[in-house]
Amino acid sequence: MDNSPIGENVLAQVKSVADSVFAEISKVFMGDQSIPEALLTALVAKGHVLVEGVPGIAKTTLVRTFSQVVGGTFRRIQFTPDLLPSDITGSYVLDMRSNEFSLRPGPIFTHVLLGDEINRAPAKTQSALLEAMQEGQVTIEGETRKLPSPFIVLATQNPIEQEGTYPLPEAQIDRFLMKIEMGYPDQQAELQMLTTYNRPLATVGSVMQPSDVANLQKLADTVHVAPEILEYILELARFTRRHPKVGLGASPRAGLALLRASKARALLRGRAFVLPDDVQELVGSVLSHRVFLRPDAEMEGTQAKNLLREAIASVPYRPGRVEE
Repeated sequence: MDNSPIGENVLAQVKSVADSVFAEISKVFMGDQSIPEALLTALVAKGHVLVEGVPGIAKTTLVRTFSQVVGGTFRRIQFTPDLLPSDITGSYVLDMRSNEFSLRPGPIFTHVLLGDEINRAPAKTQSALLEAMQEGQVTIEGETRKLPSPFIVLATQNPIEQEGTYPLPEAQIDRFLMKIEMGYPDQQAELQMLTTYNRPLATVGSVMQPSDVANLQKLADTVHVAPEILEYILELARFTRRHPKVGLGASPRAGLALLRASKARALLRGRAFVLPDDVQELVGSVLSHRVFLRPDAEMEGTQAKNLLREAIASVPYRPGRVEE
């Protein structure tokens, strides 16, 4: 039963806005069109996204276009081994005119932050993002400053080249709501790129403003979730913990992440309630980076995403099992 206070007219308007966002992004981004939906889902769910893919597949173009369409400010950080935490957060500098120290804000003070090749920076620099991603604030020389709202980190990493990289620690990986594997475009999209490479990129407009995103985030919190959906999410998480090939399964925070993402996905699709389909579609991107396999399972070639497909096939959804 739909117990959400969201009206039908509001739901129709939300879906129309979401469709307009995807239509604008498709003017520039010719890859998998499910990826822009994942980015918008994460933004509405107040989460962050780790995008994994080889160089040259338009990750930066996608993120830049996404920020233009949702109406926020955009900054890019190229992570390198010599990058310092203050290069991200900013620092206090002496103003010679007033003879006082003033804050020179770093690129983290933005709505959409692209962290390019995040695994190229050492752990100390990576950790500069932890407080920002979890709390929406940064501490600079003992002073805490709020970040703009909404705030989303879209970080990329190259899964092939590992020389000179620093693997993200589990605590930081867990701060990403989703991990998206971005592959090569299909043949038709790649042919279109070759055909139009020497033409200027299409102009995209701002479909939303930061205040509109904030309103969507509040609406997503009110999306109805039936008790049996909650139990379904719980059983999926518990499946990963009991599996013999798993060394570390999905945590309670992972279950909360799946819940938040499912509510945001339902809203963007014009519904005021979560379906099992929402959960199933998001399990891979929300839980795959939070499930760590045993070394012998990895040597056998087992992958977390395959194990999560097994979870969906094995864990039944039982409608009406729990009385409201």
